[in-house]
Amino acid sequence: MIDQIAKSADLSKAAAGRALDATIAAVKTSLKKGGMVTLVGFGTFYLSKRAARSGRNPRTGASIKIKAAKVPKFRPGKGLKDAVN
Repeated sequence: MIDQIAKSADLSKAAAGRALDATIAAVKTSLKKGGMVTLVGFGTFYLSKRAARSGRNPRTGASIKIKAAKVPKFRPGKGLKDAVN
């Protein structure tokens, strides 16, 4: 991915790597604060809450409690869907 960014944006690979790392860090930070990140034409990153539930240990069959969690999700935008199809 870094090679493709460097080539299409006419950047060095090091600069493209830093740009990609900064973008990913910004998405993580925004999601951590409970926000939503929309890249127009690409899609939206958002958080979803998963409720606590009970499950089974596959080795022992014993019942275990699984904690509630925040799960990052992605909803593709129209531009990405059109580009793929």
